Amino acid sequence: MAADAHPRNPGTALSPDWFRDIRINRPAAEARAAEIGTRRSLKKNYQAAWLVNAIRCIDLTTLAGDDTELRVRRLCAKARRPLADHILEGLGLEAVQTGAVCVYPTMVGAAVRALDGSGIPVASVATGFPAGLMPLALRLAEIRYAVQEGAAEIDIVITRAHVLSGNWSALYDEISAMREACGDAHMKAILATGDLQTLGNVYKASMVAMQAGADFIKTSTGKEAVNATLPVSLTMVRALRDYGARTGAKIGFKPAGGLKTAKDALSWQVLMKEEMGNDWLRPDLFRIGASSLLGDIERQLEHHVTGRYASSSRHAFA
Repeated sequence: MAADAHPRNPGTALSPDWFRDIRINRPAAEARAAEIGTRRSLKKNYQAAWLVNAIRCIDLTTLAGDDTELRVRRLCAKARRPLADHILEGLGLEAVQTGAVCVYPTMVGAAVRALDGSGIPVASVATGFPAGLMPLALRLAEIRYAVQEGAAEIDIVITRAHVLSGNWSALYDEISAMREACGDAHMKAILATGDLQTLGNVYKASMVAMQAGADFIKTSTGKEAVNATLPVSLTMVRALRDYGARTGAKIGFKPAGGLKTAKDALSWQVLMKEEMGNDWLRPDLFRIGASSLLGDIERQLEHHVTGRYASSSRHAFA
């Protein structure tokens, strides 16, 4: 699995002094975010290469109340073969796959069976996704169930109230317990940043999650009123860079919710390259949580290969 390419995050003791006095200048963060995607001109073959790389980093996702095993099998088929054969041929590629498939715990078994032999890991949301407002024992049991079903990655949600009240020890203890329940499965901590009110809270929650052992920090469930934004992502990336400087650990980042266009895929990759370097352009350290994004990327790559935009009806549904 791609996420095994670097050591797990062992975590640290809770150290509020690492973040207690942090202050985030929102106008400066917004100004920096506004520059992203404007200082680099990615055209033709270069743009196509960045879009193919985005596909490799996508957690292709279905988290709908009417999910069925048939829908999950279709999603997995798309994950195995996200681009039509003529697009692959035009790009000079034999194959490309998505970084993972992300589903609810009860759909993990179906996804594991559908992806058998592909090398694509199955990620499962857990811990009472999306609100997380369940007793901790039940949230931990849900993690263990998903792992037993075959999930290699677990996307947990935090208790937002711990962040809003500044109860960092409660947040740390909760995430640490979730990390233990994950066992060998990699843990992505969803911070639901749209609910955290300030960028300062986003930074602090990011740091506590990493201290508690999160292998990835993730912006959103996709269910909040505001999901992934570049200023929030910049704040989280700066937090994981600071954590890495203190500990030497490489922590992954996953924006999710609201990334719908090929332009979005380019912007977030540019963010990672400029802030973190090329290591964070690989699926072991960067994922994009998405359901509809792949369709627009495929459309843009078809135009690159053929000079024409195909109707969406020409592309297989995920």
